[in-house]
Amino acid sequence: MSHCSGYSDPSSFAEDGPEVLDEEGTQEDLEYKLKGLIDLTLDKSAKTRQAALEGLKNALSSKVLYEFVLERRMTLTDSIERCLKKGKSDEQRAAAAVASVLCIQLGPGFESEEILKTLGPILKKIICDGAASIQARQTCATCFGVCCFIATDDITELYSTLECFENIFTKSYLKEKDTNVTCSTPNTVLHISSLLAWTLLLTICPINEVKKKLELHFHKLPSLLSCDDVNMRIAAGESLALLFELARGMESDFFYEDMDSLTQMLRALATDGNKHRAKVDKRKQRSVFRDVLRAVEERDFPTETVKFGPERMYIDSWVKKHTYDTFKEVLGSGMQYHLQTNEFLRNVFELGPPVMLDAATLKTMKISRFERHLYNSAAFKARTKARSKCRDKRADVGEFL
Repeated sequence: MSHCSGYSDPSSFAEDGPEVLDEEGTQEDLEYKLKGLIDLTLDKSAKTRQAALEGLKNALSSKVLYEFVLERRMTLTDSIERCLKKGKSDEQRAAAAVASVLCIQLGPGFESEEILKTLGPILKKIICDGAASIQARQTCATCFGVCCFIATDDITELYSTLECFENIFTKSYLKEKDTNVTCSTPNTVLHISSLLAWTLLLTICPINEVKKKLELHFHKLPSLLSCDDVNMRIAAGESLALLFELARGMESDFFYEDMDSLTQMLRALATDGNKHRAKVDKRKQRSVFRDVLRAVEERDFPTETVKFGPERMYIDSWVKKHTYDTFKEVLGSGMQYHLQTNEFLRNVFELGPPVMLDAATLKTMKISRFERHLYNSAAFKARTKARSKCRDKRADVGEFL
């Protein structure tokens, strides 16, 4: 592939994904492509700008390019600012996503603080703009939360951002006169993203501020468990579990007045069998709320293991789980690579310095697409065979009885 065709069509780069970046492109070729994509963010065509932003986001999600990003920080920030201000829904979403991975690349420090000072007010304006598209507002809420988590140095700005998110998701709270289910609206997806971003930022707040927020929201959040949107119910349940974890971390003998009614509600959701709900939603909900109920009643968390390269990370708290889920939502399939190499993320999850591996070791760890396909096919056949045997045994027992 020539240098010219390498970035003349930004959509082709956006579709390449991490595998092509790892296997086909050298560092020099990749940087040349990225320079071209940065130039294309100034193109007159909205589709070209959007495709260029998506290509940048994919590249920054799948590779750690600290030096490259550092040298072009101002140019990238200017491009994102322009696209956020002048672009429509899809372009704004792509620009916000690039802003968040840009901060992940740079980590906490002066550079990220400057990016947040420039882009923060614009992201906040879009989030609060009732005339803007819901999808753009939702993406901006998630990305603004991530950028603040990484770069906020001013405590008053952190509190202001928390209030911004509160003003949005609290609109889903049941009002005093309401006693039934809260009906979801087109804005519900925005309320969910705002709630999750607020919960993420609460994990880095000083203890006094956390106590204030708990007093304000602990008795109102359970009303979101009555929403008819399964994703809102799950977001509210996981947020409650995290709040209980924070409260008990501050006071080991923390007492919640409405514990009986709350556990009753959580138990109902953990065993929900309503026929009018989709089976997939019910399975997902029951799985989450079994864990939430254990957290609230027994202070227990089911430890999860995340594998990346030769390393393992144990997620053993709701704070850690929520942080991991948020960054995974932004980085997608690039999360594992960043856990291996990104110093900022490794510090967040207390993984220590990156493990140095030689090229030969890295090559042996890689699995080609064909090998992965064979492995998945064999695993599928094995599961099918096991299920068939299990059914045969049940049939035998039934005949015997």
